[in-house]
Amino acid sequence: MSEWKLKRFWSDVSIKPEADGYSVVLDGRVVKTPAKATLVLPNEALAQKVADEWAAVKEEIKPADMPYTRSANAALDKVAVQHAEVAGLIAAYAETDLLCYRADSPAELQARQAEAWGVPIKWADETHGMPFRIATGVMPVSQPEETLQRALEISQKMDSFALTGFHDLVSLTGSFVLGLMAAEGHGVPENLWNISRIDETWQVEQWGVDDEAAELAETKRTQFLHAYNFFHLSAAGKS
Repeated sequence: MSEWKLKRFWSDVSIKPEADGYSVVLDGRVVKTPAKATLVLPNEALAQKVADEWAAVKEEIKPADMPYTRSANAALDKVAVQHAEVAGLIAAYAETDLLCYRADSPAELQARQAEAWGVPIKWADETHGMPFRIATGVMPVSQPEETLQRALEISQKMDSFALTGFHDLVSLTGSFVLGLMAAEGHGVPENLWNISRIDETWQVEQWGVDDEAAELAETKRTQFLHAYNFFHLSAAGKS
């Protein structure tokens, strides 16, 4: 039995001002989320990105080709209804931040980590009052309560759209600090992604490229750059 697929049924795509943002309209009908809520974007710029994805559909709707629509759906159907839980989940990454766990050998990798990860750790302390403790090896190290509390406060203050993008910035890098730097526009996003991949890059240099791992890494890089764009577009026009 063949799988049912939703095919394109519209000819015109536009955006429409709403009381709390902009909706996307297909032949006069507003787009709904999977949970049947009206898909209202916080500003015209993000609404246009979503509209462009619907306009680009050829025959069948393929969610994988519509990242802005998928992120907007997640913001409304998932994050908005459990904002506190999502904020807490993201803040928890500060407890085990990637940048705090350094290799115990070899010296070359240790030096590379220290150079790449030391600056973000210092930035978090000086900019946000978030000191971190550094560990060597895999044994866990407890982080200062003030750091964990600050991570939670930062996450809780974000609206549902920003928090959706921030979730991916943090979870894909494994670092609350790198995610926060990306969210605040501190550093080139591609560079921040590369900083999160120090260990993986080292392994490739030592053992060569694994095609499956390389494909997965590229998928995650694309997702990270999308999350960066989604986060900043969602905040467009805000003071």
